[in-house]
Amino acid sequence: MTKLVSSTGPKETPRNFELHLCPCLKKNPWILNNMLDFVFAVDDSVTWHMMNLLKNKSHYSFLKVFGPKQISNIQSYGAGIYYNTLVPCNGRMIKYGVISTDTLIDDLLHWKTLYVAGRLQKPVKILTQNENGKLQAALVSNLKSAVTAAFLMLPESFSEEDLYMQIAGLSYSGDFRMIIGEDRSKVQNIVKPNVPYFQKLYSNILQDCPQVVYKHHLGRLEIDKSPEGQFTQLMALPRSLQQKITSLVDPPGKNRDVEEILLQVAHDPDCGLVVHQGISGIVRSSSIVQSAKTILTAGAKKSVTYSMKKLYKMTKGWLKKTS
Repeated sequence: MTKLVSSTGPKETPRNFELHLCPCLKKNPWILNNMLDFVFAVDDSVTWHMMNLLKNKSHYSFLKVFGPKQISNIQSYGAGIYYNTLVPCNGRMIKYGVISTDTLIDDLLHWKTLYVAGRLQKPVKILTQNENGKLQAALVSNLKSAVTAAFLMLPESFSEEDLYMQIAGLSYSGDFRMIIGEDRSKVQNIVKPNVPYFQKLYSNILQDCPQVVYKHHLGRLEIDKSPEGQFTQLMALPRSLQQKITSLVDPPGKNRDVEEILLQVAHDPDCGLVVHQGISGIVRSSSIVQSAKTILTAGAKKSVTYSMKKLYKMTKGWLKKTS
């Protein structure tokens, strides 16, 4: 595992996250058949790309000719992450993204794009992490926000698996790639083999949440769906999602404050639907820009290869469902 990380970037990389790879790797053939996904959160993107270009120049597309500063500028667009994909490493195919620590923390706290924050709402393997209290607090805050958003979209009583399916699906809501390019069973494939790891990730949050009755032995939960309870949950949502909900509900020109609008939404029978629309709006924007950027960062050949692999998986999943 460590060799995979050191071979994809400079040893000085401050923080590394391995995404979509759960501790049940050997028991989960779905994961084994997929490309490993790494994310490096770095304090200085320009320096990181400069060092990585010296060590792994072949990982980059034609953009390498523009140098580390321009690569870092391109990284800042969309979700603020720069991906090198289809990189052969130790007999496996991997992809790795680079994101600045500040951008990562901002997304974890406020869900500006929900791109990396969404990935970190699922079980991941943190390979190395420097001491950073702000980052650690943001990681926990992101998990709490995911639970809160899921509560608003679920009925009064539901199973743990229902909760984890809702959480795992947050970052795919509104993603145009789920229409064409992704296996429709992707969320189910992530959750079902990994329920114990979702439990490990979220059990403390659920036990400490005053608005939920967590019947762990039965695998069921009950939440407060009163307007007062929903208002408390809406007020705890990340800032970008609150703003998106506000723009959906508040007619132009009224300029009411956020608290007043969220109180209205809390009393709306379609409260969960409004929250879902807000999340979809955030994800849709970031996924379109990030996908367009991938054509540049991966290059034409890799982009076509990667897209064909996605389409093959989508078709395979669809055929399995219909058989």
